[in-house]
Amino acid sequence: MFKIRNTLELAKLSWGVLKQDRELLALPVLSFLASLALLIPVGVAILVTQNIGSSGSGESTVNPLLAVLGLLTLLGLSVIGVFFNGALVAGAHERLSGGDPTVGSALNRAFHRIGGLVPWALLTATVGIILRLMSERAGWLGQFVVRAIGLAWEVTTFLVVPAIVIDNQRAWEGVKTSGSLLKRTWGENLIARVGFGILGFIAVLPAIALVVLLAFLGTAAVIFGVLLAVIWLAVVVVVLTAMNAIFQTALYMYATTGAAPSGFDNSTIASSFGHR
Repeated sequence: MFKIRNTLELAKLSWGVLKQDRELLALPVLSFLASLALLIPVGVAILVTQNIGSSGSGESTVNPLLAVLGLLTLLGLSVIGVFFNGALVAGAHERLSGGDPTVGSALNRAFHRIGGLVPWALLTATVGIILRLMSERAGWLGQFVVRAIGLAWEVTTFLVVPAIVIDNQRAWEGVKTSGSLLKRTWGENLIARVGFGILGFIAVLPAIALVVLLAFLGTAAVIFGVLLAVIWLAVVVVVLTAMNAIFQTALYMYATTGAAPSGFDNSTIASSFGHR
């Protein structure tokens, strides 16, 4: 419980840092728009391909190009997500080092680390795809094992992006660095997920309550409530994504230097990120 309280306190500190650079909230939005720009033409291509494949005989045929297209789409989405996560880490690192980041400066640094970010995106996406395929072919016990492996992979690689962005490491070098820091940070790594999960749950409660209340007022009210809830959920996701990047960056900086980053109270961060 103490660890969770510390993580929530660090989340508040992350929010305090984020308030100084609210423009960084634009990065998760840009990530979503870039993903949408990829998904729309892919969706159109899939519909066209399916229509062509199902015309004539009346039976739909499996087009192997769809599998390739799906794979490339997953890899592309991973590259987009990792790149903008890298930009968030870059902005967070600039602020935590005493600077004054902008969206432009964050994106610029991420572009300069593209040689590490893209291979890492492809690697982690490939691992995810393999684990998903294994899970679909396994029984309940096998699925449990696969999920455990997936969690272990996520925990072990939690600090890869900061290693790439902050210390200009390559993808596999970042994996090894993140793994070597696991002994010091595994508790905070896991508890952070719980802490941010609690924050996310609390944050979405007003949206759920709104929809439930408006459900008694008719269909039009429900539609209006769902629209507001979707907007609110989008805001929550954007804010938590940025806060998580700040937390991730602060954890890496403290784990590698032993000093509290600018904007974090030394006693609070030391109690949660203390070396073992």
